[in-house]
This record gives sequence, C-alpha cells and structure tokens, in this order.
Amino acid sequence: MFDKLSAVEAQYEQLMSEIADPAVQGDTAKFRSHSKALAEMQPLVEQFRQYKEVVAQISATEDLVKDPDMRELAQEELASLEARRDALLAEIKILLIPKDPNDEKNVVLEIRAGTGGDEAALFASDLFRMYSRHAERQGWKIDVLNLSETGGGGIKEVIALIEGRNVYSRLKYESGVHRVQRVPATEASGRIHTSTATVAVLPEAEEVDIQVDAKDLRIDTFCSSGPGGQSVNTTYSAVRITHIPTGLVVSQQDEKSQIKNRAKAMKVLRSRLYDMEMRKQQEAIAKDRRTQVGAGERSEKIRTYNFRENRITDHRIGFTMHQLTTALDGDIGELIDAAVSHFTAETLKDPTH
Repeated sequence: MFDKLSAVEAQYEQLMSEIADPAVQGDTAKFRSHSKALAEMQPLVEQFRQYKEVVAQISATEDLVKDPDMRELAQEELASLEARRDALLAEIKILLIPKDPNDEKNVVLEIRAGTGGDEAALFASDLFRMYSRHAERQGWKIDVLNLSETGGGGIKEVIALIEGRNVYSRLKYESGVHRVQRVPATEASGRIHTSTATVAVLPEAEEVDIQVDAKDLRIDTFCSSGPGGQSVNTTYSAVRITHIPTGLVVSQQDEKSQIKNRAKAMKVLRSRLYDMEMRKQQEAIAKDRRTQVGAGERSEKIRTYNFRENRITDHRIGFTMHQLTTALDGDIGELIDAAVSHFTAETLKDPTH
C-alpha cells in the first residue's frame, strides 16, 4: 500500500511541476487534464503527507519516553499521535478505494407503485416527495420526465432527472423495494396495511456512454392521455420508443412537443441500457464474491417505513431511525450517510481492492 502511495505522491509532484510550465498552461486541453488529475489526487496526497509527518513525530516522541523527566508527558503525547496515525490510515484506505466512475453523474430516478393498490400509489407519491425535497435541500435540480398519476394523489410511475454535484454517489444505494406499514385513511378498523414501491437510481448516460443504433429502435406516436386513459389532446405528441434487441420500452408524453418527448424518452432509454450494461459487469466481477457491494438489487426489500412507530429501518445495514416524519420531508441525510458508510466498509473488507 505504501509503495502505491509513494508512487501517487511522485506522480502528483510531477504533474505540479508540469502544470507550472508555460507550454502546458498554453495548451487548454492538457492544462484541464492536469488540473483534473491533480484535484483527484490531492486529498490522498495530503493525507499521506500528514501520515508521514505523524509517524515521524511518533518516532521522536518514543525517544522522549526513555527520558525519566519527560516520560509521563511523552506517553500522553504518544497515545494522541498513535490515535491520529490510525485515523489517518483509515481515511487513506477509503481514499484508495477505486472511484466509481459514475459517482459524479446526474441520475434518472424511477419510482413505481408496487403491491398494495391505491395505498402503494400513495406511498410512491410520498417517496417522490421525499426525494424531491431532499434534492431541494442539496441544491440539486429535479426535472420530471414522465408522470403517471392515479386519482386521489397517488403515483403509478414517475421518472425524473436529478442534476447536481455528486448526485449518483449519494443516491446509488436507494435502489430497491421500499415497504410501508401504516393505517390507510380509508381503513375504518385501524388495521395496518403493508404496501410497497420500487425505486431505481440510474446514472444518467450520455451518447458517449451508450451508442444506440437507429435501426434498433421502433418509434410510435400517440395522443397523450390523462388519469383513466382519457385523451388530453388531439395531436400525436406522445412518444413510445421500443429498443428491439432488449425489448425495453420507454413512453414520454409530458411535453406538448413530439420532439421534446422523444429527446426525454431517449435520455431515459440510454440510462436504462447503461444500467443494464453496468449490472452485467458487476455480476461478472462479483459472481464469486460473498457480497455484491453496491449492486442495489431492486428485488431486495431495503427499507421499512412504519408510521405507527415513526420508524425507518434499513434492513441491509441494520440501521433504524425514529424520525420518519422529517425524513419524508426530505431530511434523509442520516439514512444516506449510514448506507454509504456501510457499503464503503464492505468494500474495504474485499481483498480484491
């Protein structure tokens, strides 16, 4: 590990030397590439340099422990320095984990009502509100690409693009089956019902990530429809795109313009195809591992939201919090932090990293 750290530090110093060269500064592409590489390496190099400094201080303090007059004070200082060294080493190990290339991407968020009828649709609406409010708190931009509502405020399906800094790195562990336990407003006997909704978080795929051949697409147009299927306009502005090789189908009807609907549908299709390819790679890498870290299997029940107990439990990581009301209002930072910390720890246990 320390050989690798020394090599990174040497590469960092080389790039620092090169970026000061007027020739590099005059080459916009090279200057940008060097700046990006330095920004990525800087946290690791700084922690490694602090670590080496603390190790040197430990060595000097160990000599002072031998002095009877300084022993007690030196022992206290040594304990503090050793704790600092261990903390720095833990941080360095995390920084050495290969970075997920999707972490900085925007995401396509898909929420669908699962089992539970109208109550499941209402829960899907609650989840979408939760993520929307969280996006607002983070300063992210959210754009609804497709929305299929039910009567009474429920949602059958919603697809939205969330844009901002490191969105995927924060939301990638939200994929899965979310379960709600509560008494529906229509339940006179006060019996608790259990319903589900599925959440999928897909990294936004650009054209450079996924090439879609026009001959592989079947594009149909139709009139937009509202709840219950009634036509809401007489122009064929709605678009349905079928990707023939995979059978994936994406419909888009929120815009009045067929061109805009087609562009939004293609954005969703590319992200789904990219997600499929990413999952194939993960399965190939992880088939012999005990745990698929970060796979976010959608068939997996990841959380339970219990209204009577004001409780949210994440079953994957054994984490429970009793702030369900504030969480549904977008305050889910603690939940997300717990998931990120857990899966980072799991990655550190993996001997292949």
